[in-house]
Amino acid sequence: MREIDVKIIEEKIAGMCIEANHFLDDDLKDCMASHLAAETSPIAREMLESIQKNIEIAEEGVFPLCQDTGMACVFLEVGQDVHLIGGSIEDAVNEGVRRGYGDGYLRKSIVRDPLDRVNTGDNTPAYIHYEIVPGDKVKITVAPKGFGSENMSRIKMFPPAAGAEGVKDFVVETASIAGANPCPPIVVGVGIGGTFDKAALMAKKALLKPLNKPNESEFYSEMESEILERINKLGIGPQGFGGRTTALAVNIITAPTHIAGLPVAVNVNCHVSRHKTAVI
Repeated sequence: MREIDVKIIEEKIAGMCIEANHFLDDDLKDCMASHLAAETSPIAREMLESIQKNIEIAEEGVFPLCQDTGMACVFLEVGQDVHLIGGSIEDAVNEGVRRGYGDGYLRKSIVRDPLDRVNTGDNTPAYIHYEIVPGDKVKITVAPKGFGSENMSRIKMFPPAAGAEGVKDFVVETASIAGANPCPPIVVGVGIGGTFDKAALMAKKALLKPLNKPNESEFYSEMESEILERINKLGIGPQGFGGRTTALAVNIITAPTHIAGLPVAVNVNCHVSRHKTAVI
């Protein structure tokens, strides 16, 4: 049994909140460069170049990637041989978020109740997902999620007869309805199977997958490629100005489901697909 003080997790999350809002992973930047090289529309190329310039400015550490610094989505994979000590893990996560958003001068965007709309003033509480895994380590992923893109996400409970074509049509339709609202080019996470709630969680987790790594399943890898091609043929383009680059990537995660159902969730992210991971 390995003991880990939750204060260590708090410290790590505080730094990750700031880092995630200033630095994008190389896979996303490489994907952006690849789409820029293939883009033929002059205004779309100009928009993609402006996005790249914005990324460079954010990396200087003064200005965040976007004014919407997001709701802090924190994923914790806790090894079953870990004993967390020093207090509540939930309190530690929220204190880390509170400190990170305060020290980083990041916008506080969370309201205490969905209807009375009073801002909590410190970007807490965070959305926390816990998973127990083998081992004696804790894996932390912090993913600040902006709501311009979150608001464009959808879920649908299909009958099994809808099949693969129904799933693909739904994902493409979601991107079409979203239009310019989620600040394209977008990253599209898709969850297929499970239950209503499981599908949504898988769709969000799909946004954390590397953009340069094909799906392990050849069937779903081909589906991802087809959906991406169809979305980019919509002509929405970067920031809605037209062109061939409406989406950068489509990632799919699946799970077993009931014989009577086919849940499908689509979680949309803007080109600022922010997330940082650390292992303690």
